[in-house]
Amino acid sequence: MIQCKDCEFCQTGPDGRRVFKCDPFVNIKEPECIAKWQLIRLDMLVASYQGMLKWQSKLAPLQDKIFKYMQREIEDMNESERWRLNDEENEEEEDEEEKNI
Repeated sequence: MIQCKDCEFCQTGPDGRRVFKCDPFVNIKEPECIAKWQLIRLDMLVASYQGMLKWQSKLAPLQDKIFKYMQREIEDMNESERWRLNDEENEEEEDEEEKNI
């Protein structure tokens, strides 16, 4: 089996990182290359997910503040509309009392 470092599709950058130019649909030399390529892609997916989690954890406190603010606003709106409901209930009660008399 050819090692990636010996393959023509692998290049090592000045910082020591490897850059893979192989494409599993075009130029794979050995079957093991596909397994290695899958591991690399899986590692990239996990790193992306961890980045998303870190970003979400930074936004969580702000999101909580927004939810609390919106809840207060909705409660204030409901409270400010309560007088209308009380008036309507009183009118209905008065109408029922008039019908009973």
